[in-house]
Amino acid sequence: MVLCDTNIFISAFNGRADTIDQLDKIGLADIVLSSITVMELFQGMSNKTELAQMKRKIKFYDVVQIDEAISQKAIEFIELYKLSHGLQIPDAIIGGNCSSSPDTTLYV
Repeated sequence: MVLCDTNIFISAFNGRADTIDQLDKIGLADIVLSSITVMELFQGMSNKTELAQMKRKIKFYDVVQIDEAISQKAIEFIELYKLSHGLQIPDAIIGGNCSSSPDTTLYV
């Protein structure tokens, strides 16, 4: 299973061939989104038409929801990396999603 960060989907949806090729190599069945990624994608939409189009684009992917283990890992990441690397909350949660599932790889 591969958890893709928001920027990967933005690149693919904007038609970047190299990103699309990588996603094709991974395979639709092996790609998952964080609920944070879904929120970030929806937040970038300007109107209801764009929102509906985005919903159609991502409906084929499984969404990993935030649970206690993910929240705890995200807190740990913020503590460790906020000051040194400027880690933001959404990325900490996405990282928490990935690290809470040992069979998941993060693609950024």
